[in-house]
Amino acid sequence: MTWRSNLKLFIGLVAVLALVLGLTVIFTQRQAQVTSVSASIAAERYPVGIDYGGTLVESFITTDDQRVSEGDVLFTLQSPSLQADLAEGLLKPETVAYTVTEDGTITLTAAVPGTVRDVTTQPGSFVQAGQVLATIERVGTLSVVAQYELTGRDYSRIGDGAPVILLLPNGASIEGSVSTIDVQTVDGQAETTIRVHSASLTDGAYNGLVKAGTPVTATLKLSDDGILAGAFDGFSDFLRKIGL
Repeated sequence: MTWRSNLKLFIGLVAVLALVLGLTVIFTQRQAQVTSVSASIAAERYPVGIDYGGTLVESFITTDDQRVSEGDVLFTLQSPSLQADLAEGLLKPETVAYTVTEDGTITLTAAVPGTVRDVTTQPGSFVQAGQVLATIERVGTLSVVAQYELTGRDYSRIGDGAPVILLLPNGASIEGSVSTIDVQTVDGQAETTIRVHSASLTDGAYNGLVKAGTPVTATLKLSDDGILAGAFDGFSDFLRKIGL
């Protein structure tokens, strides 16, 4: 072989090795992350209601998604059964969530600050005992709840506070970290729910997209076991599938 042929052969081998190395790195990076099956932003929710039936006299919720502070008045109701229990001393006249007068009028107040959602009744309506009149999503409690399909190997590669990239519907990304992991078996299949916290999950941020109920994509970063780990794991999985 001439020196020109040897040079071409050397350059060809280097190119092939570089291509294999590049594909290995890309494959390993993909093996080092898992994308959620489904995910959405959630908030701590506090129901508003009473254990007595009665008539809703007045509602102080005037707008959808109304913001309230702790102690703000939400509803007033009239309940004869409540009046009887109050007279017999079976009911405290005042708590953080309500105040009751001797004529059986109860005033429901916000036990926590937040946003009122899911109002279920209007003034003049009869309220059943135990009925939830509305729900308060507590301010400052937004997080992401994401469902994953994980293998046993994936679990072993989730570190404490593992990083998670949250992708909003507008394409903006937010950095978060794993807060809790919960695993349940449904129809013989393991379903994993991971809660993600982030300081950037501020209610109303990103043009209002950051709020309870917004769907997101949550990409969980697994620990890096080395540049060849992905290729080795993939080959092992292939051998396992074909029964070797």
